[in-house]
Amino acid sequence: MYFLLATITAFSIGFLITPIVISVLRKANIGDAPGGRKIHKKFTPSMGGISFVVATFVTLAIWGWQFPLPDIRFLLGAIALMFIVGLRDDMVELKAKHKLAGQFVAVLIVVVAGDIRIKDFHGFIGVHELPLLISYGFTSFVLLALTNAFNLIDGLDGLAGTVAAISLSILGGWFYIQGLESYAVLSFSLLGGVLAFMIFNWHPAKIFMGDTGSLTLGFGLGSLIVAFMENNAALPADAFLKIQPSFTAGIVLMIYPLYDMARVFAKRLAQGKHPMTADKSHIHHFMIRMGMKHNEVALTLGLLQLSLILLVFILGDFSDNIILPVLAAIVLALGFRLDKVTVKYVKRHSLNTPRILEIKPLTSTQKSKVKLDKEMLNPEEMNLN
Repeated sequence: MYFLLATITAFSIGFLITPIVISVLRKANIGDAPGGRKIHKKFTPSMGGISFVVATFVTLAIWGWQFPLPDIRFLLGAIALMFIVGLRDDMVELKAKHKLAGQFVAVLIVVVAGDIRIKDFHGFIGVHELPLLISYGFTSFVLLALTNAFNLIDGLDGLAGTVAAISLSILGGWFYIQGLESYAVLSFSLLGGVLAFMIFNWHPAKIFMGDTGSLTLGFGLGSLIVAFMENNAALPADAFLKIQPSFTAGIVLMIYPLYDMARVFAKRLAQGKHPMTADKSHIHHFMIRMGMKHNEVALTLGLLQLSLILLVFILGDFSDNIILPVLAAIVLALGFRLDKVTVKYVKRHSLNTPRILEIKPLTSTQKSKVKLDKEMLNPEEMNLN
């Protein structure tokens, strides 16, 4: 009951304060204008992460005393630091190296002070327990990758929130079942805040997450996934909901952001570009080119991620050495198919679109008819004239 109340509390707080955040950001003219890589059509406030981060921490202040939150005090502090990094970048853009340095400090707090790290591969590719320094280094790399992969998918109304909500629901439920209450209340508090934010971020979005939201949410989600992997691996062999392919289970919870990041980086490097070069080569850009709407893309990718997660959980009795190659093959095949379908659609659309020189100018009669039609569609404007 406490976890349900925590989710409802975070949702309620987020729902109440998000309109205030939107109003303040509009008055301060803080947001994204259309144009360039942007695919929205009007000025939209960003920094929406403020609403669900505030909702999460207020909820933890209300309900957290019921649970052993000192277990995750370093994680909560690191999430707050990542929030400040994102907030600073949204208000006054940080250089890439300074942004990465801030992220790295937050990661070190979690990995070194909080001891939330990948300690063992449990026989995957023949590797078992990792030496301490290698564990620190590998986990830091994983958290930075998960954080920035999630940040990269925040380019479409409702997409990042949908992906996060699915993974947070599964993580929160699993932590609750295993008695890991501090992780569970954090997961459900984040979930409630994100669900409230999505009401205003669903297409057409009234507000965007910004780095304030996407970095904080990606980092929090990544840290919870690492905690899930290690606690899952430590369960007895016959424990309920123990997932044997622990490494793969962690990957699949963020499979879409990870695949999208790997895909765009590979394409850019193949074209001789810097991997961080901004462009419109993300999967959601391709799906928009196919004629899909924002909400259709978000729901399709969300359902696909959920299907892959369920597949890994259903096949949870097999090892990483079997499940990870199967998952990789499925994802690569789907990605290859998407590329082929998109290219085919764009070519067909291009052939059916008249060339500029083929578009005949309107005659004076046609211009008059168009003007009359516009006036009939806008009677108020006609009366004013």
